[in-house]
Amino acid sequence: MIIEALIGVTFLAALVVMLAPDEYAGRLAFALSLLPVVGSLYMWAGFDAGGNALMAGSIAYETQIDWLTVAGYELQWFVGVDGISLPLVVLSAVLSTLAILSAWTPIDSRQSQFYGLMLFMEANLLGVFTALDFFLWFVFWEAVLVPMYFLIGVWGGPRRKYAAIKFFVYTNVASLAMFIAFMALVFNLPVSSFGLPEITQSLQAGELSSFVGLEPATLKLAAFVAMFAGFAVKVPVVPLHTWLPDAHVEAPTPVSVMLAGVLLKMGTYALLRFNFTMLPDVATRPLVAAVVAGVAVVSVIYGAMLALAQQDLKRIVAYSSVSSMGYVILGLVAYTGLGIGGATFQMIAHGLISGLMFMAVGVIYNVTHTRMVGDMSGMADRMPVTVGILVAGAFGYMGLPLMAGFAAEYFIFQGAFASQVIPSAPLFTAASMFGIVIVAGYLLFAMQRTLFGEFRLETDYEVRRAHFHDVAPLAVLLLCTIALGVAPGIFFEMITDAIEPVVAVVGGGA
Repeated sequence: MIIEALIGVTFLAALVVMLAPDEYAGRLAFALSLLPVVGSLYMWAGFDAGGNALMAGSIAYETQIDWLTVAGYELQWFVGVDGISLPLVVLSAVLSTLAILSAWTPIDSRQSQFYGLMLFMEANLLGVFTALDFFLWFVFWEAVLVPMYFLIGVWGGPRRKYAAIKFFVYTNVASLAMFIAFMALVFNLPVSSFGLPEITQSLQAGELSSFVGLEPATLKLAAFVAMFAGFAVKVPVVPLHTWLPDAHVEAPTPVSVMLAGVLLKMGTYALLRFNFTMLPDVATRPLVAAVVAGVAVVSVIYGAMLALAQQDLKRIVAYSSVSSMGYVILGLVAYTGLGIGGATFQMIAHGLISGLMFMAVGVIYNVTHTRMVGDMSGMADRMPVTVGILVAGAFGYMGLPLMAGFAAEYFIFQGAFASQVIPSAPLFTAASMFGIVIVAGYLLFAMQRTLFGEFRLETDYEVRRAHFHDVAPLAVLLLCTIALGVAPGIFFEMITDAIEPVVAVVGGGA
């Protein structure tokens, strides 16, 4: 019952913080957020399950209890983790705690509500990565949107209402498309529940029947396209990415950390669980694989080019997330152990590095009250620790060896290059690798202009060194990034154990 305790304690913590006085809310939220961190690390330390939770593999910390019956289908409280979901559970817990700590300086109004919503969002994120019943999963999936809407709309920047509404509309429409497509599959399968393992095994056994004149193969293709589009909005990929920069720019820094670090991973996690695990026969069709790989490469290059054109540091980091998520899509469609394993590892690596980058930009903004590249220079002299960590994080984004980003990208490139699924796989891989050059270009350009040279600041604020509670989360994220780069086996071994059955279905190689 460790998962139930993890989710329940986080929900209860959210309620307690909501009712607490503002002057104690931040510290109370931080203290209570340590409980899910301890719980997730306990799960990681005791994890010994092998295989994929959706493909008759061993499910760790499993609980399956009948809930209610609706139209002949059993709805269940069905939770558990495998080597894919457990690293994301740990990431969610750790990043939530660090985001709450980083909020102590910028959040100075309605603090109890802010921190309560952060914990409420964390509880639902834990549910998304542990739920194995579709109805239960969908409840958590949609519930994540509610606190994010208010966190952007209430505590965001001047255009916060526009950004919050745009985020909510985009993601809600995407959820509707995904929901309809998935239900079309379920209602034409001989299953008695919404359990994801049962549905996956039925689909792979070829038990799908025709629907309103559509042959099973056509129905699968239509469902794959609709679900891919729905999840791609959350990732996001080009051209469904336009909500992301607005949401990031207007959101307070701790919310941007959670948005880039964890919420985007909901989309790639769902793509792996639904599209690429349940419908491998569709994903491996040459035309489908080529289109998906093309979308991935365009996202990598176009996202990096957009970042290169920005002057706002937050927009630079936001668009770089579009580019990084393109690598995840490329690894998934490769259908090799290193490809899908690297894509999953990239979710963790990007969560850490993007969180570090957004936090560092936020610390600089707290002091200077500007994020524009042309408004400041020479910040390294006045904020050496913050700038040093920011530079290290930027090099992690560029794929510096012995950092998590390098390990993830190496796995993806090697796996994609050897793919037997993507037509002309070496060409797609080579094209995506060019994104690294552009990433280095825009990050080095931005750092050179803002962090080094003679000190200059256009705003009338005294530049001081950041508080300890502002720098501490940056240091923790940097240490985690280095640890995963030096020893990727911390998570990669359990990931590959869970990926192996997915790859075996299509006969993928290394």
